[in-house]
This record gives sequence, C-alpha cells and structure tokens, in this order.
Amino acid sequence: MMAQEQIVLDIPASHENNIFGRLDAHLKKIERTLQVEVVLRDGSVRITGESERVGEADRVFGELLKLSERGNTITEQNVDYVLSLTQEKSPVSLADIDKELVGFTIQGKPIKPKTLGQKKYVDAIREKMMVFGVGPAGTGKTYLAMAMAIQAFKQDEVGKIILTRPAIEAGENLGFLPGDLQSKIDPYLRPLYDALYQIMGADGFIKNSEKGLIEVAPLAYMRGRTLDNAFIILDEAQNTTPAQMKMFLTRIGFGSKVVITGDLSQKDLPFAAVSGLEQALKVLRDVEEIGVSYLTNKDVVRHPLVQKIVHAYEKFEAREQYRENRKNHHSQKRK
Repeated sequence: MMAQEQIVLDIPASHENNIFGRLDAHLKKIERTLQVEVVLRDGSVRITGESERVGEADRVFGELLKLSERGNTITEQNVDYVLSLTQEKSPVSLADIDKELVGFTIQGKPIKPKTLGQKKYVDAIREKMMVFGVGPAGTGKTYLAMAMAIQAFKQDEVGKIILTRPAIEAGENLGFLPGDLQSKIDPYLRPLYDALYQIMGADGFIKNSEKGLIEVAPLAYMRGRTLDNAFIILDEAQNTTPAQMKMFLTRIGFGSKVVITGDLSQKDLPFAAVSGLEQALKVLRDVEEIGVSYLTNKDVVRHPLVQKIVHAYEKFEAREQYRENRKNHHSQKRK
C-alpha cells in the first residue's frame, strides 16, 4: 500500500474563490483527477492522499495561485492544462507561459498564450517572416495571429493589415448568393471581423478600414498584387487549391509578415482534391525563414467540451484510416 501523506497549503482568502471555482468545481476536479482529499479549514488547505498524488496537488495549487496573483480569472481550461502538465511530469510551467503578453482587448483584457503550443506559435510569429499555424478548431490560431498583427500595426512595424480567406470553397463560387458583392462576401469573413472588433473595437476598425490600412477580403482579391510592408493573415488555408496557395505566397513583398492558418481535418474542397496548405507544408519544409507550428487538441482553449470533441474525432479518424489501410493491403495481396 502506498504511503499516505497530508500537507497544509496557505492560500490567501482573496484568491480562494478564483482557484476553487464556482461551487468548488475546480477543487472537485483536482480531487477527482489526482485522487486526493482537499479540505478547507481555518483559512488553510489540507491535502490528503498518496505521497506522489499529494505532491502533484501541491504543484497544481501552486501554479493556479501564481496565475490568480497575476490577475487571471482561473478557467476550467487552465485547471485541465495544469493537471495534464503535472501528470505528465512536464517541466513546463503554465505560470511561465502566462508571462508572455501579446496585447489587450478593447475592454483591457490581456491577450496571452494559454498553452505551450500557443507560446511556441507566438514566438515563431515574432521570429520568422512567415509562419504556418496548423491545428484543430479552438486552438487560437487566428485570434493570436490577429492580436500579433494589431500589435505590429500599433507599433508601426507594418503599415497595413490584410486578412484574407478563401470564400466558401476553393472555387469561390459566390454568384448564386443573394445581394451585392459585399453582402455575399461578408458571411465568410465574419469570424475575422469578430476577432478584429474584440481586439481593436468597431470604431478603430472602421476608421482604419476607411483609410485603407486594414483590409478584409477574399483570397481572390490578392491576385495580381504585391503586398509590401503589411501583416498578412491567410485564414482557413486548408480550403485553398495548390494554385491559389502559390499565387498567395508569391504576392509577399518587402517588410511584410505572413501567418497562414488552417485545420487539415476540416477541408471543404471537393473529394480527393489536394489542399494548397497540405502541399505548401511539404514543399516549403526546408526553407529556414518559414516557421511551422503544429497545435493539437491539448492547445484547445475554447470550452473543455470542444477539446473532448476534437480528441474523439482524432481517435475516430485514426481508426478509420487504419481500417482503410488494412482493406487496401488485403485487396492488394489478393491481386
């Protein structure tokens, strides 16, 4: 039988509610995951359980206290991530990741990477002229790139921000939709506008947009242009054709920074069509000035349910791929 241990932690009363969560939801999750008992008594926290588990709980509460002391609202995602780092015995500290500041929303909320994958992505954008951010929904690929673009623009590192994505599908067939061209395009660019408004505010966006300093446009509008001194984000890049991707990549001019984001598991291209993103990652993998950040379901920062959904799909797709490979292998053997 493993040795039992009890330790007492001192968590200031001003941080208790934040760390323990609403109705002690975070505390219960830590107890359940690490199989320890946590009791709050006389302003101190008593943790009882197997020695190794108590040590892990000590680290988890220590990390969450550091986050809280920095003014963060502790989320379920924070608790999940600290628990996974602790159980993996990772030397990475969420409190260290949290030191990185990208910028602020219009409400003054700090924008920071929340996982190691996100921190590496932000570092790559700072260091490289061009970065591919590849990963599932909810990993902050576009949002962090937008925040970096707005920061670079505010600090006069670039003179313009250009945000683009292929409309609907690779063919960009917008003709059948009702309304003028702008009203046809807007629904496909709406997620970009939403992030812009949150970081820059509607007034700031409209003012800079009217001056031509911020442009949100479908990828087709990039043809025939050279994009100098701009921060350019190509979003949903998995839906580009190889020809579109090559066209985009060869538009890049001097003084520009480029971030290309996409999720290879969510292609809307016709069946069996090659994705421009997939091809570009193969073609450009040895070019030193280009960074590639692969984010995973561990970097999902939306509701924890999204992380579970992404993980379930990854497992399902891996099983399907395995079955397909076995089927092909057996059919070739029969030939």
